Amino acid sequence: MAEDSMALIELMQKADGGDFLRSLAEAVLQLLMEADVDGLIGASRHERNPERVSYRNGYRDRSLDTRVGSLQLRIPKLRQGSYFPPFLEPRKTSERALVAVIQEAWIGGISTRRVDDLVQAMGLSGISKSQVSKLCKDIDERVHAFLSRPLTGEWPYLWLDATYLKQREGGRVVSVAAIIAVAANTEGRREIVGLHLGPSEAEPFWSFFLKGLLRRGLAGVKLVVSDAHEGLKAAIAKTFGATWQRCRVHWMRNALARVPKSQHAMVSAALRQAFLQPDAASASQTWRHVADQLRGKWPKLASFMDETEHDVLAYMTFPAQHRVKLHSTNPLERLNKEVKRRADVVGIFPNEQSIIRLIGAILLEQNDEWQLQSRYMQVEAMAELNTQSNEAQPAQIPPRAA
Repeated sequence: MAEDSMALIELMQKADGGDFLRSLAEAVLQLLMEADVDGLIGASRHERNPERVSYRNGYRDRSLDTRVGSLQLRIPKLRQGSYFPPFLEPRKTSERALVAVIQEAWIGGISTRRVDDLVQAMGLSGISKSQVSKLCKDIDERVHAFLSRPLTGEWPYLWLDATYLKQREGGRVVSVAAIIAVAANTEGRREIVGLHLGPSEAEPFWSFFLKGLLRRGLAGVKLVVSDAHEGLKAAIAKTFGATWQRCRVHWMRNALARVPKSQHAMVSAALRQAFLQPDAASASQTWRHVADQLRGKWPKLASFMDETEHDVLAYMTFPAQHRVKLHSTNPLERLNKEVKRRADVVGIFPNEQSIIRLIGAILLEQNDEWQLQSRYMQVEAMAELNTQSNEAQPAQIPPRAA
C-alpha cells in the first residue's frame, strides 16, 4: 500500500493542467488491476510464494474512453489462466464501429430502409457529418494499427476463409469477398493476422493478400487450410511453398452432392473411415479401398476421390495432437458467424472502408479475447512438427489452380 501511495504522489507531482485527471485515472485503474492480479495468482510482483498459482506474463495495451479523455491502460497477462478487468467492456469497439457505419450510410443518403429504421430507433437523427467523421477516424486508426501490425516468430499453421458481403459501388450493389486469415504460432497461440477485401478469388487476388502477410513478417508457414477457392492453390505454392489442406467439411458436401440424398448417411459413414485412421499411410490405404468399393455404383464420386485424395488427407502428415484443428476451416466458423451477424444489421455497406471498419473492429476484439484464453494447440507437438520438418520437408502442392 505504501508503494501505491508513493506512485500516486509522484504522479501528482509530474502531472499538470488538463492531463492531471486523465493521468490520475490511469494510475488508479492500473493499481486496481495490479491488485486484482496479485489476488488472482496469490503473490505480488517479484514475491516468492509457494502458494502462487500462476505467473505474470507481460502486458497488452487497451484504451478506455471516459469523460476525462481516452485512458491508455496496460492489462496484465498470465502464463496460466486469464485476467480481464471487470470495468472494461470487451465489445465496445465493435459496437461503436457498427454505430459509425450505420451513421455513415444514413448521412450519405444511400442507406436502406433497415438502416433508416435503426437510426430512428437509436435516436441518431440529430448527428452531423463532423461527428461521424470524428468517430470513424478514431476507430479506423485502431483497426488499421491492428490489421497492419508486424508479425514476429514462426506461424506453422494458417487458416483462410471468405465471407461475402454487399457493398454499394457506382450506384449499384456488388458482392465483395472478405478474406479472414488466422494463424497459430509455435507457442500454440492463435491470432487473427489479416483481413482483405476483393471482388474475385482469382490468383492475383490471393497472391496480393498472401504477399502482404509475408511483408508483415508471417514466416514458417507449413500448412494452409482453406476451401478450394479458385486460384488459391497456385498462390499458396508461389508465396509460401507450403502444403495445402482442403477443408474436409466443404469437401464432404461436394462429395455427397454426387450421390442421391437417400444414400448420404451410408456414403458419409464410408468416407469417414479414412479420417479415423491413426496415420497417413493407413488413411490413404483406406481411402483407396473405399473409392474402389463405391466406383461401380457412383463412378463420379470415385473419380472425385481420386482427384482430391492428397488435398483432403494432407493434415494426416502433421502431429496427431493438432489434426483435429487442421482438417477444416471449422475453427473460423464461430468468428464468421459473428461477422455475418453484425454485417446483417447493416445489410448493404456504403463503401469498402466501412466494411473494414466494422469487420476489423470485430476481429480486433476477438483477437483480444483469444489472448486471454489458454493455448490453442499443444506446444509439445510443435517440437514434433519441427523434427518432422528437419527429417523431410512436407510435399508441396503443384503450382496449378484447383
